[in-house]
Amino acid sequence: MSIKNADWIVMKFGGTSVSSLENWENILSEIKRRKQEGYSVCVVHSALSGISDKLEAVIERAPEKDAFQLVEEIKDQHYLLGERLGLSAEELLEEEFSTLDHIVKGIRLIGEASYRVQARLLSLGELMATKLGATYLNQQMDLDVQWLDARKCIKAVPQPNSSEKSQILSAVSADDYDSNVAETLEEKGPVAVTQGFIASDSEDKTVLLGRGGSDVSGAYFAAKISAKRLEIWTDVPGLFSANPHMVPSARLLNHLSYDVAQEIATNGAKVLHPRSIMPARKHNIPIHVRCTLKPDLPGTVISADASDDEALVKAIAVRHNVMLVSMDSLGMWQQVGFMADAFEVFKRYGLSIDLVSTSQSNVTVSLDPGLNNHFQDIRKDFEDELAAHCKVSVIDSVSAVSLLGRRIRTILHQLGPSFEVFEEQQVYLLSQAANDLNFTFVVESKQADRLVRQLHEQVIAHSANQQSFGPTWPELMEDRQEIGSIEQAWWKEKRDALLDLMQTESFTYVYDTDTLRKYADLIQGLEAVDRVHYAVKANANDEVLKTYREMGLAFECVSIGEVRKILELFPDTNPDKILFTPNFAPKAEYEEGLSLEVNVTLDNIYPLKKWPEVFEGKEVFLRIDPGHGHGHHKHVKTGGNHSKFGIPKFEIPEVAELIVDLDTKVKGLHAHIGSGIKDPHTWKTTAVILHEVAEELGGVEILDLGGGFGIRENETQASLDIEEVNKSLQQFKEAHPEYQLWVEPGRFLVATAGVLLTKVTQLKGKGKVRYVGVNTGMNSFIRPALYGARHTIVNLSKLDKPTNQTVNIVGPICESGDKLGIDRLLPASDEGDVILVANTGAYGQVMSSHYNMRKPAGEIVI
Repeated sequence: MSIKNADWIVMKFGGTSVSSLENWENILSEIKRRKQEGYSVCVVHSALSGISDKLEAVIERAPEKDAFQLVEEIKDQHYLLGERLGLSAEELLEEEFSTLDHIVKGIRLIGEASYRVQARLLSLGELMATKLGATYLNQQMDLDVQWLDARKCIKAVPQPNSSEKSQILSAVSADDYDSNVAETLEEKGPVAVTQGFIASDSEDKTVLLGRGGSDVSGAYFAAKISAKRLEIWTDVPGLFSANPHMVPSARLLNHLSYDVAQEIATNGAKVLHPRSIMPARKHNIPIHVRCTLKPDLPGTVISADASDDEALVKAIAVRHNVMLVSMDSLGMWQQVGFMADAFEVFKRYGLSIDLVSTSQSNVTVSLDPGLNNHFQDIRKDFEDELAAHCKVSVIDSVSAVSLLGRRIRTILHQLGPSFEVFEEQQVYLLSQAANDLNFTFVVESKQADRLVRQLHEQVIAHSANQQSFGPTWPELMEDRQEIGSIEQAWWKEKRDALLDLMQTESFTYVYDTDTLRKYADLIQGLEAVDRVHYAVKANANDEVLKTYREMGLAFECVSIGEVRKILELFPDTNPDKILFTPNFAPKAEYEEGLSLEVNVTLDNIYPLKKWPEVFEGKEVFLRIDPGHGHGHHKHVKTGGNHSKFGIPKFEIPEVAELIVDLDTKVKGLHAHIGSGIKDPHTWKTTAVILHEVAEELGGVEILDLGGGFGIRENETQASLDIEEVNKSLQQFKEAHPEYQLWVEPGRFLVATAGVLLTKVTQLKGKGKVRYVGVNTGMNSFIRPALYGARHTIVNLSKLDKPTNQTVNIVGPICESGDKLGIDRLLPASDEGDVILVANTGAYGQVMSSHYNMRKPAGEIVI
């Protein structure tokens, strides 16, 4: 077997992966598995978790402050891991510890650390960790595991127009096959352990490949020995449709082409260094991204085989700390060579341009800090030289939010509604890539993470191509099923009872009490929340209201009619347990609400100004518009300039004067930004905004954070992470214990508990389109027509039959929009079959009508 054809696998492990005995046991098991499969293994791994950061802190502290405490912490971390691995780190790392002490003393003596010294010091992290790793593997395996100095194999190649700092601390190597490296590995094999991050230059001096460079090292080794596969082992099980720590509903990306993976990595995904993909792509080496903690998970595979022509947004990413350079000059209009002259300045200063936006008098470009880490060193000289050509303005610390995928240009019309999330945000730059792989917005950094979560919910969670995505992070990592998932549907367990009901019914809503209670328990489990109000408008069924009264929930009413109903149904109710939140209601409703002593909310300054006698000396809540809205459809967003709800923040000073003049007490502040929200940090963000308003008003007792808790609408979606909601609200409560926190969910509590049952009336085919007609439609359930809502729909009579027909489920109403479901997979249906529409417990019967003089569905509680 020739050296070039040796079956090598390169396994790269990150810092977290090599920092515990548990992980090393998994690493050992995976190496043994590769050996059993007939492969030789090159292990490339990083410094222990946090060590590189501490070494950088040493460099910063050593000239003027005592850095030896940090040095001892670095040593202790290696001692501890060595002890857990059954090794003596003191003996194994004696030389490296001595070098560490020597370099730190030298920096202290000279008063600075040159780039060369920094490279030598930072390289110690990888050198120390790999000596521990190689020795552990050697003791655990029945073959000789060899330690290899990566600097003998990875050689830096000088880059034109690159600064000294970049040449030493962010070096680049060739990625061609190298017989010398292959021969070295063959001599060290069948298992060799080497370092990521470090290399050497033509003088054999240590250089670094930049932070995160261990991925790049793995790719270089794979290319130089023509490995069969490059495996990137990290603390996450692959690449996701968004950062799963920020977006819990993010979905695993099972397969990616090299070019899409490159876009995702380049645009902020930290799982994979963007420079690691090109060497693998050049040699057609598949990249497998796997999780060390969960080695049985399949992860993400990146290869040429994953290429396709499907138009699809696969991920939404964000890059923070992006810099914009804006160049203004009226003289550039029709001026030949301006761009060349300006960009020549960028070239001379070694600045890599990312995004470009042009107009007749302005060119704006973005600089990725990861590729321009020397910018601050040369900033003044660069700006001065560029100013000779134009007026220069640098905008620091903005963020780039990118939609990433394939053929995005062809689906912009589908994405249009999703772009509404930007309507209340400043967009500094907009770029649609020529390769049709990304669409990028540069926005204020403080808005970026929230925008990513909103875009993910609207673009990914509602994508029609769900087969392109794998499980969510909680499903993969926490071994828990998501609440409301299709597998847990209560109506599957109670199918027989539902079919029995339909022996005497034509169509009806059915509500399950057990499920009502389950969701109420979830909300009442939010430890930071002091009171839960049930939003009566979601479902005003008497039995539902009685269930929630029994469970101790208070009530939120949006009309005086709802207030009257609660008081009539529960005459012993304490009025304080009713929150009345009218919107553009007549004066008489406020007067009656105050006379009944319920909590009355004002969401407009008008009543205070025009009806002062009503509120003089009274106690009220104020509904605040936080300045943005959120939700699954524009009609359910209840915040922002285009929503009719809430007092805008710019009117707060005037409100403050009015309440003083009227001796009106503001008991609490309220905000509600929309419905169907899956971002678990939304309510904490709302709390922070209300706290700021409360301080402006001189303090309040209660912050009502509204509702809008999203459910799993259908089988393609993820659920809201209630645990994460609880965690974020607890953080706020710990910082601000002076407030009571209230919430007022409606749909979250009742939607999943309800189903709409109806029967098949007729079947119809028009060309390739098939219709299943049912005996009630938008008169009973208007959400699909009004919001485009997609609800799970099944043929309950044939639940166990294969779904082999794509159909539209339509009702009897004389409107083209009378469709309960479009393009749904059902088994072959027959007249009389029972069709079930799931998650219809909220805004179903309460929004029904007698349109076409057709009776809407009634209600049954089981």
